[in-house]
Amino acid sequence: MQINVVDVEDIAAAVTTAEVVRGTARLLLHHDCLTVTEVSLGNGRRADLMGLCPKGLVTIVEVKTSRADLLGDAKWIDYLDYCDRFFWAVPLSLSSLLDRPEMLPDRAGLIIADRYDAAIVREATSVPLASSRRRAETLRFARRAARRLLGDLDNGVTVAT
Repeated sequence: MQINVVDVEDIAAAVTTAEVVRGTARLLLHHDCLTVTEVSLGNGRRADLMGLCPKGLVTIVEVKTSRADLLGDAKWIDYLDYCDRFFWAVPLSLSSLLDRPEMLPDRAGLIIADRYDAAIVREATSVPLASSRRRAETLRFARRAARRLLGDLDNGVTVAT
């Protein structure tokens, strides 16, 4: 029998990430913005959380729970072409890092979250998507949600995404 040794920090980060995602999804739901996690975008990137609001507004949230991951990630800028609004969601301990110019505080909103709820501490600047991109992202969102629902109905069987 082989025992897999898992780094305690990896477990802590995963739990924290799940908690930030949960709190952020709850916050967006309070604003009538329904979310789906891990959504593949047309450019091959994957958004941590994508929300669709009643008027069709597309919101992407990038979740970060460690300083190294936040400061070392340069791919998030590729998400901006796929949403009307972009937010960072972080635990309180990382919030001060997001005021740096390279984090585009004039464009990116800031959400502070824990496992129970979250708060928008800086609103994202809304940059409207082109209608063709909005249609594509709305369909992507709907199809991802439907696949997950089918998987849930079939006792957790994963449906290809």
